[in-house]
Amino acid sequence: MNNRYLDIAKHYETCYMKNGDNCKGVDWPNESDARKRYRIMLDIIRFDDKADPGSRYSVMDLGCGLGHMYEYMKTSGFTHDYFGVDISDIFVSECRRKYPDVSFIKMDILKDDLSSLTCKPDYIIMNGVFTEKCSLSYEEMKTYFESFIITAFELCSNGIAFNVMSKDVDWERNDLFHLPLSELSRYLTKELTRKYIIRNDYGLYEYTTYVYK
Repeated sequence: MNNRYLDIAKHYETCYMKNGDNCKGVDWPNESDARKRYRIMLDIIRFDDKADPGSRYSVMDLGCGLGHMYEYMKTSGFTHDYFGVDISDIFVSECRRKYPDVSFIKMDILKDDLSSLTCKPDYIIMNGVFTEKCSLSYEEMKTYFESFIITAFELCSNGIAFNVMSKDVDWERNDLFHLPLSELSRYLTKELTRKYIIRNDYGLYEYTTYVYK
């Protein structure tokens, strides 16, 4: 596929340059909703019927941005092993500066050699990676999305979590990725697995999907 998806990364870098290290710096409108998304993403472990509630798991934050998921985990009592991956040099450099003891990796998982990843994460979370399509057409974004989640699913041991914009809204924005539930369900059952959960219960104009091995 072409590299038009790099426009999305540039968009988020522009948000950071304009707004600084806060939720708006990764283009979330407010902190309260951003924290709700972090909790929902991490619920992939709680909803996994194979997971042991008392165990410690490895979590890859794929598209980690400014590392706000790690901040949330630290302040909310999560003790799972965390490492962040992002395509942006700017974001990875800032995360390393803030958290020198945490592993942050600069990588394009669609183009780079994945053998350099030294650990196979139990879970991969992709928060906000697919909510905005920016200048991409719907078909370009859908191709990017499908390629990305297949790669992420192969990388993990237990499951992946991601969010997209809902079609059940009063109006749609042209720069956002509103993915019909029927299209997602058809794709997952054909290409990945029938074992998935769709969360549409947290009051935002999006939905989150957990896909399990």
